[in-house]
Amino acid sequence: MEKLFERLMYASRWIMAPIYLGLSVVLALLAVKFFQEIIHLVPIILSTPEVDMILVVLSLVDMALVGGLIVMVMFSGYENFVSRLDIDENSEKLSWLGSLDATSLKNKVAASIVAISSIHLLKVFMNVEKIPSEKIKWYLLVHITFVISAFAMGYLDKLTKHK
Repeated sequence: MEKLFERLMYASRWIMAPIYLGLSVVLALLAVKFFQEIIHLVPIILSTPEVDMILVVLSLVDMALVGGLIVMVMFSGYENFVSRLDIDENSEKLSWLGSLDATSLKNKVAASIVAISSIHLLKVFMNVEKIPSEKIKWYLLVHITFVISAFAMGYLDKLTKHK
């Protein structure tokens, strides 16, 4: 009975596979949104003020960072929790694939969230005259919380690896 329970529990990791596949759908949708932004920008590029152009570029960079985060979580999560990816020897393989354990992945996700939050905060500062100061304080507080959390996770990881 115990063996059957353990096999069933171990096989349940495959429940995560459709979730990782769903992330690839989200990545495709993000790419559609990315190119939609570019298509909207092309006809008005010459009349767009510099500040607005920078805000659009920051939004595109933001989307690229989110896309990278999705790829990292999708592949590393699948490899760590479901099954190894059987990639042909002749095809390209991402250099970090297979080297990110759950802790490394968590730290990279935290660093990505800080980077995304930084870009969002920069966009807020570029529109500072349009945003109430109370809201800016909340944006800063949330960003600082992300930074401190990422630092604490990295520091705790460093402490536990040396023991």
